[in-house]
Amino acid sequence: MKLTFYGAAEMVTGSCYLLEHGSTRILIDCGMVQGAQFTDNKNYDPFPFDPVSIDYVVLTHAHIDHCGRIPRLVRKGFSGKIVSTHATLDFAHLMLSDSAHVIAYDAEKNNYPPLYTEADVEKAREQFQPTDYHQSITLGDIMVEFFDAGHILGSSFIRIEADGKSIVFSGDLGNSPVPLLRDLEGLPETDYVVMESTYGNRIHESGRDRQLLLCSAIYETITMGGVLMIPAFALERTQEILFELHQLVDNRDIPKVPIYIDSPLAIKATRLYKKYEGLFDTQATDMIKSGHDLFKFKGLRLTETRNQSKAINNVTGPKIILAGSGMMQGGRIRHHLKRYLSNEKNQLLIVGYQVEHSLGRQLLEGAEEIEIDKKMIAVKAKVRAIGAYSAHADKTKLVNWLTSSPSNLKHVWLTHGEVDQSVPFSKSLQDDYSITASVATYGQVVDL
Repeated sequence: MKLTFYGAAEMVTGSCYLLEHGSTRILIDCGMVQGAQFTDNKNYDPFPFDPVSIDYVVLTHAHIDHCGRIPRLVRKGFSGKIVSTHATLDFAHLMLSDSAHVIAYDAEKNNYPPLYTEADVEKAREQFQPTDYHQSITLGDIMVEFFDAGHILGSSFIRIEADGKSIVFSGDLGNSPVPLLRDLEGLPETDYVVMESTYGNRIHESGRDRQLLLCSAIYETITMGGVLMIPAFALERTQEILFELHQLVDNRDIPKVPIYIDSPLAIKATRLYKKYEGLFDTQATDMIKSGHDLFKFKGLRLTETRNQSKAINNVTGPKIILAGSGMMQGGRIRHHLKRYLSNEKNQLLIVGYQVEHSLGRQLLEGAEEIEIDKKMIAVKAKVRAIGAYSAHADKTKLVNWLTSSPSNLKHVWLTHGEVDQSVPFSKSLQDDYSITASVATYGQVVDL
């Protein structure tokens, strides 16, 4: 087998790896590069391989930085199968359709051609080939098996075997245990691993601490009579926070205030979650059996239309607003930031990874002024962050997963991490655990 790194090398986004064996050429993920804008200019670069020559795309999960360029690949001639779990392919179609609308809007506004269109998304959907966890499938002369990554619903890490050798692609590994999702499975026997390192040099707060921090942010904002803004990724983060808010409301752990989900994509994703209740963890499953609707409770209001979103402004007094997008590069959260960020009574609670150069990263690093839609906004609201709400495993959990394998690993390549995370993690794996590891670089070719 020959492996080439074509994405997420020394950076967090843009997952894309080419694996070749005999006449079979497989892409693992084909994600969008995300940065200072939704569609980074790098996404327009020609693919470093001929899309027509690719036989299969094997997809770890439905986040845009893992699946976001698949319609572009199809547009450029890829006609093979796109293989993943049933849930991943359903959510990928939802995410890619939304992405196509955002791309079309940005392209028209800035007078440049779209990266891809809704028609490309629908053509890609015709090439979907769903599979189940732990069902070994043969793609060409390569054997592929999906394992639960515990990151988002349907997410997987993937074991590939050919010619007597095996390699695992981690995708994104979950921050288990978390509400809703089953725990990350252990690493099976394998020779090689391509592994994410988003938080390779960081330890998250505990699950209990994160709920206390969420309560603290809510109480503090309500006491001030302010607005709590939570920019949340539409897929997984919104549902996880909804689940916890439901428990807090039912247990009367927080005062009664209106809670808005101001994201059409998040609302659609939440509805789709109900199709895959069989993938929930036991706590969520038990609640469903007892008659609970996990995503419906007193005070919750869903705002799908623009008029409903604008009406939030007319509601006086304290309120909580969950809105997309998670890194604040687009979506309705930006309208709320423009309205509420300059008032010291309000708070912004960051609950997800903020990629370098994003608006969210600027706010996380303490910017006193930001630019939104060519208008400068003073930052007077309190900005807080809770790392434990991340859907990514921290250093301890990454190590626990890697050392759970019954085999002696020959090599681990680290991807999906900025160098301040991946480089120290690589050194720690070698010095503390005697695991041969290195940080992958773009275009690097490895013969396995």
